[in-house]
Amino acid sequence: MGNPSFADATELAGAIKSGKLACMDVMRAAIAACARYETLGATAYLDPEMGLAAAQAMDQEASARPERFAMRPFAGVPTLAKDLGGPFAGLPVTAGSRLFSRTGKGADSDLAERFRKAGLCTFGLSTSPEFGLSLASEPAIGPICRNPLDRSRTAGGSSGGAAAAVAAGIVAIAHATDAGGSIRVPAACCGLVGLKPTRGAVPAGPSFGNHLGGIASELAVTRSVRDTARIFDAVRGRTKGPFAGIAEPSPKTGRLRIGLLADTGKHYPIAADRVQAVEAAASFFEKQGNELVSLRWDEMESAVRASSRAFGDIISVNIAGLVEDLELDMLAAEAMTQAFVMRGRAMAATALWHSLNGAVQASRVLWEIFDRVDVIVMPMLASAPPPVGSFPTDHSDTELHLERMTSFAPLASLANISGFPALTLPFGEDAEGLPLPIQMMAPMGEEALLLQLASTLEAEQRWQHRYPIAGFRA
Repeated sequence: MGNPSFADATELAGAIKSGKLACMDVMRAAIAACARYETLGATAYLDPEMGLAAAQAMDQEASARPERFAMRPFAGVPTLAKDLGGPFAGLPVTAGSRLFSRTGKGADSDLAERFRKAGLCTFGLSTSPEFGLSLASEPAIGPICRNPLDRSRTAGGSSGGAAAAVAAGIVAIAHATDAGGSIRVPAACCGLVGLKPTRGAVPAGPSFGNHLGGIASELAVTRSVRDTARIFDAVRGRTKGPFAGIAEPSPKTGRLRIGLLADTGKHYPIAADRVQAVEAAASFFEKQGNELVSLRWDEMESAVRASSRAFGDIISVNIAGLVEDLELDMLAAEAMTQAFVMRGRAMAATALWHSLNGAVQASRVLWEIFDRVDVIVMPMLASAPPPVGSFPTDHSDTELHLERMTSFAPLASLANISGFPALTLPFGEDAEGLPLPIQMMAPMGEEALLLQLASTLEAEQRWQHRYPIAGFRA
């Protein structure tokens, strides 16, 4: 994808393994890039000493145990953890909130262990909105994260800092989480690849396992499909629970049935250029010999609306429970966070039950559609990334806030609520040079199919990265 001189994490790792680059030099360049792009607001916390120590350890391994070093897919590649999600040892996560101090530095989550085993060297935290409650990464405690492609616009949320850092080349790959589009929306805003895995495909323990009722997934935002495929392969499966070692579906071969959903109804209109990108991707697949199946909005509408309701209810009761369990001072939180806490506290158990039952029905609707198609191609965003400040959290109208987010990414939470995997990548650019993202969704466990199809779209090179990776020129 794009200009090869701007590369990806896989190529950067290759240059390190070949001896063209030292891990320490690449880490120094990433740290320097954080300072150079400070006004971008991509990073919430930095620990240069941690990064340099990790890089030095990788350089020593490259010399002393080259065979082990060579086995790491991202050996010596700098990365950032998100300021929300499963913890990385030594990094004080605050979830973008003043309710927590920068003092807690717990043990690695299972996912963090696998990031390190893959060779990734963490040296800081990327910016997230408070508790991930926004599709913009603009926490009141700061910094305000901006889109490197147009700094007047949002980089998305809640993994906006991660996406901004990768798009700007501060790092080539970054940890991200997704409970309602939080990997895919920032990736779409910044011209990156973002995969929300199948529910349970990536470990979330020991403390993040059933966070948000299972709708949240963790992985990364990347500059290429192959980076996404490699990080997914490095961290997926092999859980410590009852499904450890379960067989995965084989990649599909032969003629595929491509479902096309370009219309999302009058209530959630999609800009014409975004629709055209989706149609172009579907047409591309059809020209490759696949069957194109048109899907109607009324087939999906009930599932989309049920998912939106379930998302709002789940995050409300979750944040209310978190504040209660940790005995947090709710009044120190942002106004929107306080409002979601009150919403969660006031919710009747029967109301939550009906919402969760609607989520089950949404999953059933999708399964019925997947009886007819192998993958669905659909819009990711309704418009170009809006200006910074478009998702304010200084008010208490939770319904307005949820509606704003759903209007921007109407099909985002569907994958989270149903548990199905979904992937976004850019397939062209608009008149202002901003990415035209598409989204693909597949049945449970079919990440290989999504990555296979995404790779063919990426090979068309309809999008180019604008910034090189810090410390690397191919």
